[in-house]
Amino acid sequence: MKQNEMEIKRFRGMRSNAQGHIFEDHIKRACRIYAAHGQAVIDKTPEPFRVLRKNSDGVFTGRFTALAQPDFQGTLKNGRSIVFEAKYTGADRIRRNVLTQEQKETLEAHRVLGACAFVVCGIQSRFYTVPWQVWRDMKQIFGRQYLKPEDIEPYRVKFDGAVRFLDYIHSGKSGK
Repeated sequence: MKQNEMEIKRFRGMRSNAQGHIFEDHIKRACRIYAAHGQAVIDKTPEPFRVLRKNSDGVFTGRFTALAQPDFQGTLKNGRSIVFEAKYTGADRIRRNVLTQEQKETLEAHRVLGACAFVVCGIQSRFYTVPWQVWRDMKQIFGRQYLKPEDIEPYRVKFDGAVRFLDYIHSGKSGK
């Protein structure tokens, strides 16, 4: 790979990582709002990470110690558990394989036990709370391994500086 191509790929990776962090911050803002209104207590799941070496300037070297769990877990006001993964793309579609096998297995295990399990996704400037069963079965439902905004419009949620993942735009839907 040429140096220029490597730089472009590195830049895209950095941009994608930054967009993902901004997206998660918008979700965390909604978590604080839901907690303040007594609707839910939902926390960001910390990454399983171990510091290997810390330099005097505060920079450290570390490594992941386990496969990542879903991004957020908590409890709704009615006592029901909630677990979800957060994924964002600037593209015009989101692929099923952005979730790891471990994340898929964990979402399914929680769903089987009665938890509210889903994927909160952002596609460009719109946000959706897609039930885990829909994400899991997208090949059977939509005939492909990716979702476009028009596929999941019924699951679109409000955005007011916070991704209101429990507040669907279209009536008749409830994230609870």
